[in-house]
Amino acid sequence: MAVGKRTNKTKKKNIKRFIPLYVMAFPGLLYLFINNYLPLPGLVLAFKKFNAKKGIYGSPFVGFKNFKYLFATKDAFVITRNTILYNAVFIVVNTILAIFVAILLAEMTSRVKKAYQSFILLPYMISMVIVSYLVFGFLSTENGFINNSILKPLGMSPVSWYMEKKYWPFILVFVSAWKGVGYNCVIYLASILGIDRSIYESASIDGASKWQQIFKITIPLLRPTIVMLTLLAVGRIFYSDFGLFYQVPQNQGALFSVTNTIDTYVYRGLVELGDMSMSSAAGLYQSLVGFILVIGSNLVVKKIDPEYALF
Repeated sequence: MAVGKRTNKTKKKNIKRFIPLYVMAFPGLLYLFINNYLPLPGLVLAFKKFNAKKGIYGSPFVGFKNFKYLFATKDAFVITRNTILYNAVFIVVNTILAIFVAILLAEMTSRVKKAYQSFILLPYMISMVIVSYLVFGFLSTENGFINNSILKPLGMSPVSWYMEKKYWPFILVFVSAWKGVGYNCVIYLASILGIDRSIYESASIDGASKWQQIFKITIPLLRPTIVMLTLLAVGRIFYSDFGLFYQVPQNQGALFSVTNTIDTYVYRGLVELGDMSMSSAAGLYQSLVGFILVIGSNLVVKKIDPEYALF
């Protein structure tokens, strides 16, 4: 009994000690509950033919008919291919660039280091709508910077960027990297700064060059962070940045074959057909596939090296 009383007293002391942390976490947990868990009962809409008069639960049940919209159409292969391949390229390119930039910043000792960090992170804070206008300012056929200030002085013909689909895979990858590298860079930089500096000092005394320190110390110690962020990115490989694929190409029909993804396809279908059930089915499908990919990827990592697995 004495042991039980002592345990209860310890628990109460811990609860009182961590009250400030609970208070700080409460707004985030409340947002998570409202945004992620409260809408879960509405998933039933994916299996119904929504009728606004009857409501979600009064609408007729249609089974898996809503899911056929994604697979029965001729565009199913194109939108799935674009979604997966673009995200795969984004994961690889953005990860490599983020690690590269983080290492450069970690090696800097000047006072303007924080200014560089802020400058690199700034694009992440900019709305994709604004980014689309910046891209348009560069690529506009008549007044664009590239056509007027680069191609024209070189005696080259102007390019109709928004009609030429062959350029857009590279443009989208570039815009994604420009906008997203700063955020990932901050995470990797925090991990690098958390590495014990005595390890580098010992390596330097042993005659290791900077390149050797990067490849033998920094990158191996960054592996847990790389694996974690990659697993999280893989979980969203069936999602796409809607603004990147819809706003940046200006919703040009000539570019649909290289810019159309599941998200933009569903949005256009929702706008044109007003079918909320189909949109819910697509969201559920993406979530389930993402969940399976995270679990599967984590199992693979766990078999290779259990220390780097998320759970």
